[in-house]
Amino acid sequence: MGDSLIDRFILAFDAGLKTVFDPALPARPLPAKEADSGSLSADDRQTSARLMRVNHCGEVCAQALYQGQALTARHSEVRYALQSASREEMDHLAWCETRIAELGGRKSALNPFWYGASFAMGALSGLLGDKWNLGFLVETERQVEGHLTGHLERLPAGDARSRTILEQMRADEIGHAATGMSQGAAELPAPVKAAMRLTSKVMTRTAYWL
Repeated sequence: MGDSLIDRFILAFDAGLKTVFDPALPARPLPAKEADSGSLSADDRQTSARLMRVNHCGEVCAQALYQGQALTARHSEVRYALQSASREEMDHLAWCETRIAELGGRKSALNPFWYGASFAMGALSGLLGDKWNLGFLVETERQVEGHLTGHLERLPAGDARSRTILEQMRADEIGHAATGMSQGAAELPAPVKAAMRLTSKVMTRTAYWL
């Protein structure tokens, strides 16, 4: 298939369906090899499952953002950087999905909504130009890094398996932000950053329960 806008839209639509409805397939193995679910209390398992549901929802949004951004990116180099990050984020999606199942939890019922809204945001950022597109990527990764740090602090002390997964995810997010900066990302205006934080807060708080 070629690289026309229509071709890219078809691929993006297909990726969206797979992200929301199909099991994610990781390229890398789960970072946490030793299962410790049995050592957690019922309350701790529930807390971990909810936190991992939020992280899974965040990865659904990340896939949507990258697909939307890649769809409207103006240069192939930027599109390739976004697609590369998306492939690595697919590992995160799969890892979170696996851990949720291990903990006896469930994925967010609102994932289709989150995907659609995030895809639209990503496509809009791409229409503003590549430097702003990359700036949006960098700021997203920075905020996700902070979000993961907060979850690492909130995880039950005995849940080493989830902790190892989140630590690897955080390291990957830092790398994605660095890549965006090296590609010429622009620093987003403070009001845009604030709006992104507010949107993220709504999503995380809702996904914790739904």
